[in-house]
Amino acid sequence: MSFDESEVTNVNFDEIIERRGTHCAKWDKMEAVYGVPADSGIAMWVADMDFRPPQVVQDALQAQINHGVHGYFGDDSEYLAAIQWWMENRHGWKVDADAIFTTHGLVNGTAMCVDAFTQPGDGVVLFTPVYHAFARVINAAERRVVECPLTNASGRYEMDFDAYDALMTGDEKMVILCSPHNPGGRVWSCEELQGVADFAKRHDLVLVSDEIHHDLVMPGQTHIPMAQIDGIADRLVMMTATTKTFNMAGSHVGNVIIADPKMRQQFAARMAAMGSSPNSFGLLMATAAYSPEGAAWVDELMDYLDGNRRRFDEAVNAIPGLRSMPLEATYLAWVDFSGTGMDRAEFTERVEKSARIAANHGATFGTGGESFMRFNLATPRARVEEACERLAKAFSDLQ
Repeated sequence: MSFDESEVTNVNFDEIIERRGTHCAKWDKMEAVYGVPADSGIAMWVADMDFRPPQVVQDALQAQINHGVHGYFGDDSEYLAAIQWWMENRHGWKVDADAIFTTHGLVNGTAMCVDAFTQPGDGVVLFTPVYHAFARVINAAERRVVECPLTNASGRYEMDFDAYDALMTGDEKMVILCSPHNPGGRVWSCEELQGVADFAKRHDLVLVSDEIHHDLVMPGQTHIPMAQIDGIADRLVMMTATTKTFNMAGSHVGNVIIADPKMRQQFAARMAAMGSSPNSFGLLMATAAYSPEGAAWVDELMDYLDGNRRRFDEAVNAIPGLRSMPLEATYLAWVDFSGTGMDRAEFTERVEKSARIAANHGATFGTGGESFMRFNLATPRARVEEACERLAKAFSDLQ
């Protein structure tokens, strides 16, 4: 969706906003988690942005604060209509309001899907390396993680369904897809998505498509919702959220969208059993964000993140032995250190101790991530520049 000049938000993404001491997990916990000093370190791990959300979101919150009474949320028709408007205008996807469930973010949404559609001991398929919270909730629910490793084809992830078919035992009940892919940044093609759908049908799997990064697509790339793939609606769960797009993860609001009536009833029953209901502030923020003003902000954001991506990749790829996977979506750079010949402990120590950067360890994303680290680029460009300089210095003996 394009916007005219009157909608331009003129956000200053270069502004350094101090987040230390604000109950910010990314900045306030990096020393405890990674040993990176709080006063001089750069936090590039947790996947939130160091930018304020659109002004329209801030205004919605301010209006609620000014009102001063924060009771139970009532009529959600405006909220549901905003979701429908966004999905149709930004993604060409028409959503039935009755298909939308609101969860406490999409990690909770994933856990609810595992609870609703599988039983203890069932296998849940992941295409690894992939977002680490999937395996965490699967294991916590006493289900079994079934890894189907992605193929690293010259620095770009691809799927090998013949290999995946051979791994299936018949005990698998669900497959979770990350689309676009985190941490590899892939925007899956229509053919690849059809392949996932056919795989789910062949093995009678519920398909959960986590599309939380669907708005964060680099210029020249197009995300295709799994809901637009033929023949999958009767086993498909779509998951979307405003939280990643607009940097408001603390609102803990996500949407599980289920077209099939039988699956919808099954999920609703589990939601009722859990006594789950959304928080008012998250619904207000999401309603405000899914708007023309929010759309204009996202388009400006992606131009800025594309600049960060190009600068980071140029610098990292100039260091012998390091390779940043081409980023088609998300703001998460996936850097391969295997070319250095170093073991994981050595390159990790150089990043954390020498460069003083907190980045996610690739091994936490499952098989295939062992030689990688993930760097969050959603921060002012000056900080990206500083990180590039520190990495070049930390690996200067290779140059």
